[in-house]
Amino acid sequence: MKLDILAIGAHPDDVELGCGATIAKEIAKGKKVGILDLTRGELGTRGTADIRDQEAANAAKILGVVMRENLEFSDGFFVNNAESQLEIIRVIRKYRPDIVLCNAVDDRHIDHGKGSKLTSDACFLSGLKKIETTYDNNNQQEWRPKHVYHYIQWKNLEPDIVVDVSGFINVKVEAIKAYTSQFFDANSKEPETPITSKNFLNSISYRAQDLGRLIGKEYGEGFTVERYPAVDSISDLI
Repeated sequence: MKLDILAIGAHPDDVELGCGATIAKEIAKGKKVGILDLTRGELGTRGTADIRDQEAANAAKILGVVMRENLEFSDGFFVNNAESQLEIIRVIRKYRPDIVLCNAVDDRHIDHGKGSKLTSDACFLSGLKKIETTYDNNNQQEWRPKHVYHYIQWKNLEPDIVVDVSGFINVKVEAIKAYTSQFFDANSKEPETPITSKNFLNSISYRAQDLGRLIGKEYGEGFTVERYPAVDSISDLI
């Protein structure tokens, strides 16, 4: 199965928080979208890896993605090395996405920046013919995504691209709320974290509104780019 878009996150819920509305919009337009989680988020203060597995599956159903896989790298301790790169390369060559969406280039959580660089490196290396990989005992062909876009997470990075996601913010919020162990719950007895406050839950919408303001739309999601997408005509930007 070939994907149009593969969204990659260091932890379950990274993708939903960073680009959930963009994914929902592209799926509504008929695009095939999948999610790859690098870790199970086992170091999270709340919940367990098993709980987050189920939450991720529930969120995937809400978004409507056609696949979701987890590489089960070590949360907090995965590194950008050949072994990790090859694991991601196998997935890229398996699904052959045109676009990869991945973690913020700089963020509060150290895994986000690491995941960003690891994914970016793997996307480039995946296009090198002399790197040999197999899947189900079959040799894989090289494949390099046409574009790699980095979604924005905790830090308010300046976006290079803002996507109009008006009409899809509710899908994003519902997918995020599928992670019941991780976000605001007035009845929870678990320790508080930076993402468990009501303010953080509200910020999902008001940050999207602020990005939408920049492009004259109701809601937006921002991305930074490694290579600017080319257009055939200046009028294509209208």
